[in-house]
Amino acid sequence: MVRAIMLQGTGSDVGKSVLVAGLCRVAHRRGIAVRPFKPQNMSNNAAVASIPGSVTMGEIGRAQWLQAQASRLKPSVDMNPVLIKPESDTGAQIVVQGRPLGFSAARDYQSLKGRLLDAVMESFTRLSAEADLVIVEGAGSPAEINLRDRDIANMGFATRAKVPVVLVGDIDRGGVIAALAGTHRILDEADRAMIVGYLINKFRGDLTLFDEGLEAIGRFTGWRSFGVVPWLREVAALPAEDTVTLARTPPVGQARLKVVVPMLSRIANFDDLDPLAAEPEVEVVFVPPGRRLPSDADLIVLPGTKSTIADLAFLRVQGWEDDLRALRSKGTGIVGLCGGYQMLGRSISDPEGIEGAAGEVPGLGFLDVETVMRSEKTVREVTAHSARYDVPLEGYEIHIGDTRGDDCSSPVAMIGNRADGATSRDGRVWGSYLHGLFSADAFRRSFLAERGISSSTTSYRDGVEKALDALAERLEEHIDCDALLAAAR
Repeated sequence: MVRAIMLQGTGSDVGKSVLVAGLCRVAHRRGIAVRPFKPQNMSNNAAVASIPGSVTMGEIGRAQWLQAQASRLKPSVDMNPVLIKPESDTGAQIVVQGRPLGFSAARDYQSLKGRLLDAVMESFTRLSAEADLVIVEGAGSPAEINLRDRDIANMGFATRAKVPVVLVGDIDRGGVIAALAGTHRILDEADRAMIVGYLINKFRGDLTLFDEGLEAIGRFTGWRSFGVVPWLREVAALPAEDTVTLARTPPVGQARLKVVVPMLSRIANFDDLDPLAAEPEVEVVFVPPGRRLPSDADLIVLPGTKSTIADLAFLRVQGWEDDLRALRSKGTGIVGLCGGYQMLGRSISDPEGIEGAAGEVPGLGFLDVETVMRSEKTVREVTAHSARYDVPLEGYEIHIGDTRGDDCSSPVAMIGNRADGATSRDGRVWGSYLHGLFSADAFRRSFLAERGISSSTTSYRDGVEKALDALAERLEEHIDCDALLAAAR
């Protein structure tokens, strides 16, 4: 029978996703047929994955896509059967086993969880049939006991599937002893019995300085420690899933190209910019709400968004439209990706009210195109050819809407006989529905060469592979992987 182990956290952003990816690579390197699994994820950073028994593709969280890569597998929607994509502060699109189920208000979603657990268990059973080991990632924290009766993401799944749990605490944010001891204190006896031990994550400095802390946690909880994970530099080379990471100021190097990205309220697939950020001569700056776009930007990238019309209004409230017009008049380049591409056109029409109230809004007008929202969602992997640089590229599409207009006569890419994207007459503004453009090495090299910069990254994807191997080696060095994997059952 398949064995499974689950990593839950004392809170969000404690590093569960990266640890699961690292442990998947550890298991793979040991010759174990491993599968990653996250019952429920909340993220607008989505990836394309196969749907069992179907020729069409579906969506999962980018973290599970990375974990599949760590396991050297093609991603499947079974790896993340429930994906919540926030569209507002009080509601989200619910994606079940890769396909949109519909919009749900936060309060109504709680009542859905009972039937969603059936889909979760179906996917878990299907994955288990093809694996020796399943490594499961929780969401948020099991200490959210107010949500326990309908939980499918943490102890609700663990107790139903009888999967033992390792609790992860983030020492970098402080209070890790209280977080672990407090979780132990408030869990009921049945949930507490599922926990077989804990990990301390993101420790900076001499690990032995926390020996007394480990003793204290043992006294309060009786749980065993599987080890202390140091602050891992390798993580910087891996795609991030949570927008919280965007607010952290990156170190400033000797950058020759300053790429500025407005942080839209429903920003999506922002890891599109990771390959550019990995280039030593490129500085990628995410500008948070409340700040103006810097006037010394060399390039503006409008990223993807889950709610194009709402985020276009958000962009205008921030004063960013005025900034964009000032930068455009100076000759600064502007690139729009997916929802950002839609914003660049003359108008966005939503006749069916897919994103909210039906109607039409004016776009930024930097491209001579118009977008009409359609109910059918495009989700697919893409092999294409760059019409702009005459190089091959690969990417993926996840969007609703159809964009047409005169500037589409100068596309960004050709997907077979189908044109994608549009370019302004002066060539300084362009947009595309393709995610992953900058991960395509030939495209990125040509893009940078156009700006007088030589790419120093031979292969971005190889860099991610090397980072996953380095992550696995560091986990083997610092935690008891033998004991942790042996705790699976």
